[in-house]
Amino acid sequence: MFFVFNKQKIYTYLVSIVTVVLLFCVAGGIGNKSTGTNTVNTIQTASQANKLLPIYNVQTEEKKVSFTMNCAWNADDIDSILKTLEDNNVKITFFMVGDWIEKYPEATKKIHEAGHEIASHSDTHPHVNNLSYEKNIEEIEKSNDKIEKATGKRTKIYRAPYGEYNDTVIKAAQDKGYHTIQWSLDTLDYTGLTRRRNVETTRKQNKTRRHHIKSQRNQAYSR
Repeated sequence: MFFVFNKQKIYTYLVSIVTVVLLFCVAGGIGNKSTGTNTVNTIQTASQANKLLPIYNVQTEEKKVSFTMNCAWNADDIDSILKTLEDNNVKITFFMVGDWIEKYPEATKKIHEAGHEIASHSDTHPHVNNLSYEKNIEEIEKSNDKIEKATGKRTKIYRAPYGEYNDTVIKAAQDKGYHTIQWSLDTLDYTGLTRRRNVETTRKQNKTRRHHIKSQRNQAYSR
């Protein structure tokens, strides 16, 4: 079989071939660029998936909950809270701000002597997500120094103000040996929610987890 080509046909074929090659090159470049972007996205996704998290609850077969209270503003109802807890034979964890400890030393002493756990809630109650790694450590350690001065012992439990956290916050706590505790249930008693609604909310939760329940006022602990 014989093929007859003239100059025009040869020129046309060459242009076609070069065009196809160029298209493949461009497509390959776009593909590589796209792959690079996907790799970055994959890394970002993996980073988000591996985000450091606080402890919200604990898996258990036992029917237990952990009650916690944040002490950051006033101490008006501490005596009432302690009486309610004593009447019901309940021990809870009080997360205290360092400034609160200094402002209410007698309340801190009463809580400690009643046998409740005292843990860190930062030193000045800042927005910790805006702080550096070093400043986060400073907030925790300063509050712990005040806890030790008031009770004679240090804590390894920490709760960040406003429920804020990011990798820097969690890592700062971890590197100093602290467990960062969040809450899985909020009594919302500060919003005016009734005691009955508090109980109903708790009962509806997953019964296979030990929930950390946060409260702000005495009402949540009363029957």
